[in-house]
Amino acid sequence: MLTIYGVYRSRASRNIWLAHELGLPFKHVPVIQHYRDPKPAGMLHTRSPEFLKVNPNGHVPSIDDDGLILHESLAINLYLARKHGGPLGPATVAEDGEIGMWALWAATEVEPHAISALYHRLGNPNGATDPRIADAAVEALKAPFAVLEQAVAGNGWLVDRRFTVADLNTAEIVRYAQAAAPELFEAAPKVKAWLATCHARPAFKKMWAERDKEPA
Repeated sequence: MLTIYGVYRSRASRNIWLAHELGLPFKHVPVIQHYRDPKPAGMLHTRSPEFLKVNPNGHVPSIDDDGLILHESLAINLYLARKHGGPLGPATVAEDGEIGMWALWAATEVEPHAISALYHRLGNPNGATDPRIADAAVEALKAPFAVLEQAVAGNGWLVDRRFTVADLNTAEIVRYAQAAAPELFEAAPKVKAWLATCHARPAFKKMWAERDKEPA
């Protein structure tokens, strides 16, 4: 049995979405980020001794897949897609390389700036917002958005001609910029359409409906 640790309002959403795509049964153990307050009574948080036995880094998500413990949401998804993926996983070594490339690209080129824009425009759990930091982050996202626009312009997907874990992982990162910087999506209509198509998938909607039930 697959166990996924982490609340829906965390990077665990990536793993839960993929589990739904793959039709994988899983046990969900909500673990809230330590910095979030108030914490529901009795819920594990990322500094709880019980959770630190699972992930000594003190971050979510983590999984336990029949005794295999893994951390880092994108790595978890790459593993699950290789193990169960079918059309969502790599069909060739070349596709495996492309899928890994997009995961690292999204994590390095997009995520830091998207999170910064989100926090400094819409609210920062770690301190005050700063419009100058937000504007710099949005400016830094223009180049990667242009790269992504070109990548999905051909057939609408990142690898081959089908939705894969590469799209899922990248979409979950690009999503952070959606509310904070809508102007990026207006300037990249193919990216906007690609993200909307990803979010129209039943597995995403199922994950998001559960996410909406959690307190913000």
